[in-house]
Order: sequence, then structure tokens, then C-alpha cells
Amino acid sequence: MQAQAPIEAEDEAHLYDRVAAHIADLIARGTLRPGDRIPSVRRLSRQQGVSVATVLQAYLQLENRGLIEARPQSGHYVRARRVSALPEPRAARACTTATRVSVKSLVSKVYRASRDPHIVPFGAACPSPDLLPTDKLNRILGAIARSAGGAGVSYDPPPGLPALRRQIARRSVEWGVALSADDIVTTVGAMEALHLCLRAVARRGDTVALESPAYYGLLQLIESLGIKALEVPSHPRTGMDLDVLEEMLGRHRIKACLAIPNFNNPLGSAMPDEAKERLVAMLARREVPLIEDDIYGDLHFGDVRPRPAKAFDRKGLVMLCSSFSKTMAPGYRVGWTAPGRFLDEVEQLKFGQSVACATLPQMAIAEFLEIGGYEHHLRTLRRRLAAQVARMSEAIAEHFPPGTRVSRPAGGFVLWVELPPGASALDVHERALEHGISVAPGPIFSAKHRFSNYIRVNCGYPFTDLIEHAVRT
Repeated sequence: MQAQAPIEAEDEAHLYDRVAAHIADLIARGTLRPGDRIPSVRRLSRQQGVSVATVLQAYLQLENRGLIEARPQSGHYVRARRVSALPEPRAARACTTATRVSVKSLVSKVYRASRDPHIVPFGAACPSPDLLPTDKLNRILGAIARSAGGAGVSYDPPPGLPALRRQIARRSVEWGVALSADDIVTTVGAMEALHLCLRAVARRGDTVALESPAYYGLLQLIESLGIKALEVPSHPRTGMDLDVLEEMLGRHRIKACLAIPNFNNPLGSAMPDEAKERLVAMLARREVPLIEDDIYGDLHFGDVRPRPAKAFDRKGLVMLCSSFSKTMAPGYRVGWTAPGRFLDEVEQLKFGQSVACATLPQMAIAEFLEIGGYEHHLRTLRRRLAAQVARMSEAIAEHFPPGTRVSRPAGGFVLWVELPPGASALDVHERALEHGISVAPGPIFSAKHRFSNYIRVNCGYPFTDLIEHAVRT
């Protein structure tokens, strides 16, 4: 392989990401093929003008992603794929009518299984505690608890802890949104943020549009509020079909649209910027709010964090929601929303619903963000999740029956798996539980209980022998 231009100097952690991306790109383009020996650590160090330690870290990342392998006394080689990549799942057909939602009983069963420590956790979309900055957060939380005095045990009513809202606003500049702290309301996780936003713009009997398949948490919210769902088909790579949505907007009185443009759950789709801009403009022309869930936005596998649809909002109609549950501390239940023109109503609803968020967890997360620990943690977390998704995809391709299809997410940590025609996701769910394995069956991702031969698989846990055995089972 010919020497490339040296990578420009930057912080060490980001540097080995770039070196790894360089080799991964050569593999993806076929310049380096399975079985090829890649440059030695010292040679690549000289070629790229980086330290040996940086190259070693980059090669370790590529090994974790399953792209290369180290051979004793021989060097590093492009790893041969054991099986060919599977095709992507097919997109759903468009629905012509809105429907009432009924998914809560099956969703409860999936959640109950996720709480059992003896169950292999493919069902709920949760990261392994081993991937989270638990020790650092515990130290920060302990120090704050000792020094905060009465502030740590007092109510912090809406809009929430100023220090946390300032840190979220600071980070939003990198997303192209540039929020101020006054634009933000902290919430009990992203679910409360979504709930408050939905209550602010829709009433019982109203119709809302959402992606299909849809995150079942959104469907549960819609069900609890007595709202009807109009399902818009989504492509596994680019997200919601905007042509279908535009047609539906002309035929139905839609009060709001709910979407996860960045790494949709369960598809993993990533809506391109031009599509986000079109979506926001399309809804704005009709004064229809967009409730945007960006909880997976920080978990991109590429170099650049994708912008949320909120970046294209000019009328205050995009209600951006997120939390730190998928990246840092799900048990802290710290989320937030920037609801645009609906800020006052959301604040009032928040006070009436839960009065305030727990103060100490907000303080701990604000401190972690301020000292810069979050960015370093995210770089490591993204690498590990990308590797886990790749390994799980390969295991599914090897062990699942012919005719299986699987998504190819560019972020997040879930896979959407289409089983062969005639397979029953509900039967798979039941049989898997008998073997100590939980999966999320496709019908819970649809108001109309579609996707009868689909399952969602959580890739948030390190790919161990136990995980591979569960996939084979």
C-alpha cells in the first residue's frame, strides 16, 4: 500500500479514530482485501506521521470491529468475512387510515424479561453498564452530595437545573442548533420529554403521524393519551418516506408528526440533511409540529455528528427531545426538551406532571459535561457499539435461516431483522424466552401490529461467547 499524506495533528483520542477510519475505508473500497497484510505498526506510524501508540490503538479498534485480525509473529491482516452481508429489510407499505394503538401488554412482557439478570438482553434497547462511565459518575455524584448542602435535596422546579441547561445549550452549537439555556426544560428521561410535547399539541381523538416501524415507547404514549396513529413507511437507510407523508398531510388532519431522524429505533435509519430540511418545511407550511427524538444522535459511527431536524427549524415548530439514558446513565433518568414556541405550555405541564427532576443526578451530569469527560467517553462508546453491531450482524448472517434480512445502521445499537416469510416473530419471542433469551417482536413496533416476521435485536452488550451462543440458539 502506498504511503498516504500524513494525518494532521489533533488530540490523541480523535487521531486514532482517523487512522482507523483510513484503514477501514481502504477495506471498504477493496484496496485492501480479505487476507491482505496491512502495513506494520511502525510503517503506518511513519506514513501517517503519528505515534506507534496511536496506530496500536487504531488497530485494536479495527480488531474490535471485526475488520482485521492479528496473527502471532506475522502482523495484522484483513479479516475474511465468514459469510456474505445480508440484504436490508424491506420497507413497510403505506397505511391509508389512522388507528387506535394497543401495544402495552406485549411491551410490558418485553420489559419484564429485560429486568431478569439471567435473560440474555436482546429485547430492550439498553447499553451494557460495562460501557458506561459508572465509576467517574459515582465519584462526581459523591463529591456533589457532600458539598451541595441543602441545594442537593431541594426541588429544582421547571425549567430545571441552570448548570445542566447551559451545558446542553453549549453542546447544541456543535449540532447546528445553537439553543440557549432558556430554550430548554429538563425532564425525567426522554420519555417524559416526548410525553409533555405530545400533550402540548394533541388531544384525545386527534391523529398524529409517525414512522413505521415506530419505537414502541412512542406507541405507548399515543395509546395512553387516546390519540390515533397514522403510520408512514420508512426506508431502512434513509428514514421516513416524505412523499407518502406529504400525501397524508393533504388527506388527514394531522396534529403532530413524531420522528427519530438520527438512527431511528428500530431501523437505525439516518435521514439525510436535505430530507430533514424538506420534512421541517413541509410540516411548517401546514403549522404541524414535529416532535423529534434525538436520543441516538450522539451515537454516530462516522466522524461527524448528524444534525437534528431542529437545525432547520425557522418557526419554532420542532420540539427537540433527548436524554443521557443511552450514552451515560439510564438510571439517572435525566432528559430534556427544547420545545420551541410551545415552551411555556411544556413548562406548565411538567410542573403539573412531576413538579421537578431529581437534583443530584442533574448536578452530576452537568459536572461531567463541564469537565469534558462526556466527549472522551462518547468516542470510546461509539467505537465499541460500532464493533458490537458489526459482530452481531455477522453472527445473524451466519446463524439465522436463509431469507433473513438485517438493517445496516450508521449509529445507535439496534438491528432490525426481517425473518423469512412465514416466520412468526411472536413465536420466536416465546421460544427465545424458554431458552433464556429476550428479543423484541415486530408487532410491538406498529399500531396495526404489522411486522409479524420481524424482530429487533439489542447490540448494546459486548459480543461475548454467551451472546454468540444465544444468536446460534
